[in-house]
Amino acid sequence: IKEHYLAIAKAAVCEIAENDVVYITNASVGFLMAQNMGNVRCTVVTNSVAIAEELRKKETVTVLLAGGEMQKNGCFYDHFALSFINRLHFDKCFITSACVSAAFGLSIQKSRSVELTNAVISHSKTVYGLYPFEKIGFDSVISICSADRLHCLITDGETAEDELEKFEDLGMKIIIAQA
Repeated sequence: IKEHYLAIAKAAVCEIAENDVVYITNASVGFLMAQNMGNVRCTVVTNSVAIAEELRKKETVTVLLAGGEMQKNGCFYDHFALSFINRLHFDKCFITSACVSAAFGLSIQKSRSVELTNAVISHSKTVYGLYPFEKIGFDSVISICSADRLHCLITDGETAEDELEKFEDLGMKIIIAQA
């Protein structure tokens, strides 16, 4: 486990308020969020069986699993999952991708999660991007959406200051997670 991923996950969990409805990304940082959820009463939506399984142990958390045809990674991205997400409203969503840059936005290697991620963002009041330093300022192959769709960037202290300034120029709140 990378300590800075854990710090980002813990900082993200601190953003969840009583009775929030939140979406948690299916990435490793999302799993770390699930492992570190406190006793806040909330509803969590995810498309990850592993995260749902982790959260079902928490008495104060109601879990909604976006299902459909399960991929080998234990996640759902298909029409059924998308249809489910499109029926919901989130107070906050916590997402990540392969890379993020102010110019190209959120990007990824495979297209399977593009539609689902955009639906989650569209149905969220506040969008949190969870990005460790090694994912910031880089572009992957496929654009998910522009960076300005993020309201808040949660990262770690190793992120280059000039990169953070680019996100601040987009009006984004920056939270530096302390390891």
